[in-house]
Amino acid sequence: MDSIYDFGKAKQKNRKISMVTCYDFWSAKIIDASQIDCVLVGDSLAMVMHGFESTLHATTEMMALHASAVCRGTSKFVVVDMPFLSYRKGVAQAIDHVQTLMHSGAKAIKLEGVTGHEDVIQHIVHSGVPVMGHIGLTPQSIHQIGGFRVQGKNEESAKILLQEAQTLEELGCFAIVLECVPSHVADEITKKLQIPTIGIGAGIETDGQVLVLQDLLGMDDQFRPKFLKHYLAGKTHLSSALNQFDTEVKERIFPSKKESYS
Repeated sequence: MDSIYDFGKAKQKNRKISMVTCYDFWSAKIIDASQIDCVLVGDSLAMVMHGFESTLHATTEMMALHASAVCRGTSKFVVVDMPFLSYRKGVAQAIDHVQTLMHSGAKAIKLEGVTGHEDVIQHIVHSGVPVMGHIGLTPQSIHQIGGFRVQGKNEESAKILLQEAQTLEELGCFAIVLECVPSHVADEITKKLQIPTIGIGAGIETDGQVLVLQDLLGMDDQFRPKFLKHYLAGKTHLSSALNQFDTEVKERIFPSKKESYS
């Protein structure tokens, strides 16, 4: 993906979009050498990289620091999350946060929800900044929705999700993340939108899929939500390598003459 137009072209050609989160330079370099289409610097970094219990602790400064590292490591299309409340204090303050994130190297920003900040979304788009929407389970509203729960399970809430998706499209979003919604709801939304949907826990009919890099690599073998597939036993492999290093140091195997200067 080189631009937002490539997202639309992918949907038109029925070609799925792959997206992964990334928070640092070395991971970005690995992703850059892969076939992955695009990168998200998600506010989940507050949890994954900093150990907080939710995404609410992410700040714009934190997001910009990680985003700049990622953008130095990859030339792929990078989307950066706007953190909690950064777009709920009016248009002027929101644009200041957007400017900081775009100066970090982002090619687009992502924000959660739509109700109450429609004017902000429209102003950001009209300011020349691509916006990716995000509905369904919105982690920044975790206390309000009562935890990590599937959204849109009944007819009324599913209808609201569709309305939100259509509003985001009308406001100028180039794509929308659908998180933790029933497959049939995500399918209906995807079919009724001209812009692509990227799912996480939203079934196979969305136009693309996104996962947290550390999750798909199995870096936390205790974290196994229904929507997640581990593509590598990462924690096991890394632990094994560290233990082998420890053993070789203590048994005076490493460094050998090969790893020593004469």
